[in-house]
Amino acid sequence: MAHDDPLREDRILLGQFGAAHGIRGEVKLHAFAEDPASLADYGPLTLDDGRVVEIVQLRPQGEALVARVKGVADRNAAETLRNRKLYIPRSALPPLEDEDDFYHADLVGLSAERRDGTSLGRVVAVQDFGAGDLLEILPEGGRSFYLPFTRAVVPVVDITGGRLVVEPPDETEAREGDETASPEDGS
Repeated sequence: MAHDDPLREDRILLGQFGAAHGIRGEVKLHAFAEDPASLADYGPLTLDDGRVVEIVQLRPQGEALVARVKGVADRNAAETLRNRKLYIPRSALPPLEDEDDFYHADLVGLSAERRDGTSLGRVVAVQDFGAGDLLEILPEGGRSFYLPFTRAVVPVVDITGGRLVVEPPDETEAREGDETASPEDGS
């Protein structure tokens, strides 16, 4: 898991490349920024494999974007970007104006607890598989599970206190105790 990366705390995930698009070096891009079109404005971005890239052009394509990356001129070069995550140093982002604002990276490592203080585990990742943000929770000694990151399920985010208050849906509570359950198989 990438959360063990010591550099992760100093950088923010802004997007992830998908498949090559066409033969001229364009590549699909899934942006995690509030304003997806702003990714090209950040300047050089660091990939999860250490390469530095610069997005020179973005255009919408369905639910994603299509990006042109400096120095990537053909499909083969675009394919080397497939599934690579794009990061920016936290220091390059504007300061958060509201105490209720945070970056998804700030959630990783927080304790997930019920209102009564019962621990459900720690947040190990924030994922988006296409249907909205999910928190990946890892209980101590157990298998991770996912919770929707919505106000109904996560009514309290306390970054300074190092915790989230979670009200899991009934189906998730049943899954937590089932050692055979897997979020991938939907059981």
